[in-house]
Amino acid sequence: MAQQKISLTRYLVEQQRADGLIPGQLRLLLEVVARACKSISMAVNKGDLGGVLGSAESENVQGEVQKKLDIIANEVLIEANEWGGHLAAMASEEMDSIYVVPNRYPQGEYLLLFDPLDGSSNIDVNVSIGTIFSVLKKPEGHPGVQEADFLQAGAKQVAAGYCIYGPQTTLVLTVGHGVAMFTLDREQGSFVLTKEDIQIPPDTKEFSINMSNQRHWDEPVKRYIDECLAGTEGPRGKDFNMRWIASMVTDVHRILMRGGIFMYPWDKREPNKPGKLRLMYEANPMSWLVEQAGGMATNGRERILDLQPGKLHERVSVMLGSKNEVERVTRYHDPL
Repeated sequence: MAQQKISLTRYLVEQQRADGLIPGQLRLLLEVVARACKSISMAVNKGDLGGVLGSAESENVQGEVQKKLDIIANEVLIEANEWGGHLAAMASEEMDSIYVVPNRYPQGEYLLLFDPLDGSSNIDVNVSIGTIFSVLKKPEGHPGVQEADFLQAGAKQVAAGYCIYGPQTTLVLTVGHGVAMFTLDREQGSFVLTKEDIQIPPDTKEFSINMSNQRHWDEPVKRYIDECLAGTEGPRGKDFNMRWIASMVTDVHRILMRGGIFMYPWDKREPNKPGKLRLMYEANPMSWLVEQAGGMATNGRERILDLQPGKLHERVSVMLGSKNEVERVTRYHDPL
C-alpha cells in the first residue's frame, strides 16, 4: 500500500493540535508564505519565457542592482500577506523601511521579515536561488507598529524557513521543534512532507567560503582555512573539499542535507562593517534552522541568535553548520 502523502497544511494542522505547538494565526500565516513561494517558483521556472530575467535598472536599499525577479518576488510576498489579518507588518531586504499591513482587519499578531530572492546574482545562469523568511511576535503594550518592534534577537523567532528554487522546489521550516522539509508536488499543487527531524552531522570534510577574498580575511579565518587546505598532512589529518555557490540558501541547504560549514566572515575591505550578510533577513532565520538541526551558528565570537539588532538592515559575520567545525573556528577567534 502506497504511503499517504502529508501536505504542509495537514502537517501544520497536526502541529497546531499537538499541544498547541503552532498557534492558529501562525499556521495560517505560514500557509500564506508557502503559497507566495509557489508563485515565485512559477516565475523562476519560466525564466526568459516569462521575461523576468535581467536587471531592473534600479537599486535596493543596500545599494545593490536589483534583478527583475527580486522586485517580482518582493511584490508577491507583500501582496500575499496583505490579506487575512495574521500580520501587523513586514520588512524586506529590498525595502528601506517597514511595510505596515493596511487596516482591513484587526491588527495581526506577527511580524514577517524576508529576503525575497536570495542569491539573485545567480538568476541569469540558472543556478538555485531561494526565499528566506523569519516570523516574530509583535511586542504587546502599544497600538500600531514601529520599526523598533522588529529589532528582536533571533532567539525570539517563532518560525523561520526558506524555499529553494532548484531541480525541485523545496520548503524547509522550523517552528522551534526541529526542522522539516517539504517538496512541491506540481501535480498535486501543494508542498508535501519529505523529511522530518533533519540533523546536521557534527563533523564534516566540506567548507563553503568565497576563497577570492582570502587576502582580506582576519587571521583566525585564514588559520582555519589553511588547516583545511593542508589536508591529511596538516593538523586536521583529513582532506577537505570546498563548495561555494554564492547563494546562501543553496549553500545552507547542502549543509542541512549532508553537513559542512558555511562562512561569510568580516574582512578588511570594509572594516567598519561587521559583515556582509543581513542579520534580520538571512543570518537569524538560517542560524535558527541550523541550531534546530543540531548545528551551531556564530559571528566568530557570539551566538548569532543572541545578538541584539540595532537597526533593520544590520549586517553580521556568519559561521554556521556542523557543530564541531563552527566551535573550532569560533575558538580561533577567541582562544582564551
